[in-house]
This record gives sequence, structure tokens and C-alpha cells, in this order.
Amino acid sequence: MKAVKVIIYGKVQGVGFRNFVFLHAKKLNIRGYVKNNPDGTVEAVFEGEEDNINKMIELCKRGPERARVDKIDIKDIEIKNYQDFRIIR
Repeated sequence: MKAVKVIIYGKVQGVGFRNFVFLHAKKLNIRGYVKNNPDGTVEAVFEGEEDNINKMIELCKRGPERARVDKIDIKDIEIKNYQDFRIIR
């Protein structure tokens, strides 16, 4: 088990990014959350198997069709044992 916090920079709000992350996180059995930040970034916390988290990070580097990802910050964090994955609005 591993946990990371990811901050995604670029054109990542208003393009379906949170829903994109949500759908892929469900498929990869990842728990945590995704939300928009006031500064225009998207923040996500992923908990799960390391291989699945790595796949999720690769998906975030690409994003949905209308997104443009300029940069991603990834930080290892303490596992909080989230029960599911959700979009924070």
C-alpha cells in the first residue's frame, strides 16, 4: 500500500479532469479524493497498490481530451485509509 498527493498544473479545470480521475481511480481500485483548488490546479490523493498509483499518475500526466497538463507535483504521504474515491466539490 502506498499514498501520494498529486497537484496537477495547466488547463485542468473546466475540462472534466475531476471526473476523468474519478473514473480511472475506480477502475484501478484507488481510494482518496480529487478536487479543484482556488489557484486553478487540481489536487488528488491516491491510496492503493503502488502499480495502480503509478498507472493513475501516468493517466494524470495526459488528462482528458480537452485538458493541457503542464506539470505534476507528486509527494508521498501517510496512508489515511480512505474507504472510497470521491470528488470534492
